[in-house]
Amino acid sequence: MCKDKLVDDAFDLYSEMVAKRISPDVFTYNALINGFCIVDQLKEAIDLFNKMVLENINPNVYTFNILVDAFCKEGKVKEANNVFAMMMRKGVKPDVVTYSSLLDGYCLVKEMNKANGIFNTMAQSGVTPNVLSYSIMINGFCKVKMVDEALILFKEMRCKNIIPNVVAYSSLIDGLGKSGRISHALKLVDEMHDRGIPPNIVTYNSILDALCKNHHVEKAIALLTKVKDEGIQPNMYTYTILIHGLCKVGRLEDAQKVFEDLLVKGYNLNVYTYTVMIHGFCNKGLFDEALTMLSKMKDNSCIPNAATYEIIIRSLFNKGENDKAEKLLREIVASGTVRFKVGKN
Repeated sequence: MCKDKLVDDAFDLYSEMVAKRISPDVFTYNALINGFCIVDQLKEAIDLFNKMVLENINPNVYTFNILVDAFCKEGKVKEANNVFAMMMRKGVKPDVVTYSSLLDGYCLVKEMNKANGIFNTMAQSGVTPNVLSYSIMINGFCKVKMVDEALILFKEMRCKNIIPNVVAYSSLIDGLGKSGRISHALKLVDEMHDRGIPPNIVTYNSILDALCKNHHVEKAIALLTKVKDEGIQPNMYTYTILIHGLCKVGRLEDAQKVFEDLLVKGYNLNVYTYTVMIHGFCNKGLFDEALTMLSKMKDNSCIPNAATYEIIIRSLFNKGENDKAEKLLREIVASGTVRFKVGKN
């Protein structure tokens, strides 16, 4: 019932139980606390937890794990740590799920030193990190550009015969790609195939992004053809990467062809895709085309954001088209649709 987000109904049932003097047990409380966390009602989950403790019903490892995970997902690592400390005080032994949630929380707020400390504490406490724990750490290190640390953990996984999953591979491939180590990233893609772990579109998007950012657009186009041949469906982000890459190397017409092809095929283009195309026009000084694209965007019910307008206005100012820039700026301010600061630089 809770998992279907019918938390209110479940809570009514719980209240009925209490009214009829049927004592809810730890499993009932766990189901409700979990339900509240799923629908982002953390305060209600905590209230219920406190009520449970007052009723002398001992929370178990699952109860604590629910709360640690919920706090960590919101980046509230201090609160998660408080729950963890209470867990220890009550003599409930944290398991791999508890530790993995904490790791995830610290990685989310980019506190990798603390995450690493917990990862080491975990092993010292006799809890063996699993593929999820390693994947969280590898992703965390890659997000803060600590790719060598991620590689060390990746090698450690192999030494311990823990088979990396698609998340671990994709995170590392993304980190390597962003640090310009494309050949190493491509070797890992080959390794995935060899190990029978098929790369997904997220994996390939990381490689495509790295190739485009390093001006290897032809290689990116060849890879995209290969991806389609493998039966993997590119997503909107895939095409946006390609459009951005083509614009970056001055191949604006090719970028337009890809863009128009997406419109013809009925893709729902998002604000980021439109903005990338507008940026391409602005870089070439094609402001009429950029403004036409802005109109087309609005006609297709895609609302421009601050970044979209800022790109056009900054480009106009930079090219000395101050009147056009100020006119557009006045229109935006009058409409009240977006709020941002822009300067003449």
